[in-house]
Amino acid sequence: MKLLSSCLAFFIFLSCSSPKVENERETNPGFQTTGSIERLDSAVNSLIGSDAKIEVLASGFEWAEGPLWLEEQQALIFTDVPTNTIWKWTEKDSLTLYLSPSGYLGDRSDKREPGANGLALDPQGNLVLCQHGERQVGKMLSTLDTPKAEFESLATGYEGKRFNSPNDLVFNSKGQLFFTDPPYGMDPWDEKELDFQGVFRLDTDGTVNLLVDTLSRPNGIALSPDQRALYIAQSDPEKARYYAFDLDEVGNVVSGRVLFDATSLQGETRKGLPDGLKVHSSGTLFATGPGGVLVISPEGKHLGTILTENGTANCAFDAEENYLYMAADAYLMRIQLK
Repeated sequence: MKLLSSCLAFFIFLSCSSPKVENERETNPGFQTTGSIERLDSAVNSLIGSDAKIEVLASGFEWAEGPLWLEEQQALIFTDVPTNTIWKWTEKDSLTLYLSPSGYLGDRSDKREPGANGLALDPQGNLVLCQHGERQVGKMLSTLDTPKAEFESLATGYEGKRFNSPNDLVFNSKGQLFFTDPPYGMDPWDEKELDFQGVFRLDTDGTVNLLVDTLSRPNGIALSPDQRALYIAQSDPEKARYYAFDLDEVGNVVSGRVLFDATSLQGETRKGLPDGLKVHSSGTLFATGPGGVLVISPEGKHLGTILTENGTANCAFDAEENYLYMAADAYLMRIQLK
């Protein structure tokens, strides 16, 4: 009876409050557009054309996150953290449900952010998820084209203590996994076992290594093209910053610095904090933050901002870097790149 009730509730959710696709190709020449591009330095013009528009692909999500491009499927998957789901978008088939549940496998229905957050593919092509509700980094056991909510735990804690709620992640070419662990996925009744918010490295032998424990709210994470710099976004309104940490050949942090401080950019017209980020093959950072997606040079110069008019959680390139896809609050968006 409990299973029947859960299924009924899920179908009611889909029929009554499903996200919608914003494709109006029958009446308009393209998708609806929104926002604008702020150009602070001419260098941004080599990445974003003068006629580029922010397209709205789908809407109706509670908090879209973790976009990930799947090249073989020519699809983008992304999470909706509060609803414990992952959605799939393709140019051909538009929006479909990809996986549910995604981050919490228990029975409680009063969790605030139970779903998966950041997504990545391991070197073998398996889907790896930061699972808020389970407080772990997990791997989906099924293939990408036949997704099932069956997971293997890859990392659940550090030195015998449970993680807070793993948030975002990135693999290097050696198969080492770097991830952040802020407390955003924890509920009031959850016991916080670690007395810090960490940045960790999971090695291929299963060893969890603590890299950074001094950031108040580590969030988005990415690697430079040469994999010698680890970028971390800190979603602390008092210190809304992007950090760059130098790595040695083993993957340990040897030094760190503030790459760009976005604290002063916050305001009524610029929603959002430093959150997810991705690094272009040129080395340029596309980092979500106040106003949308900040474009930042490897040296820390703010080149411009993709102003989405929404708090923006994360972004992802397709395989050829033709588009930047953006998870922005209730919306899935994209912008064409050069």
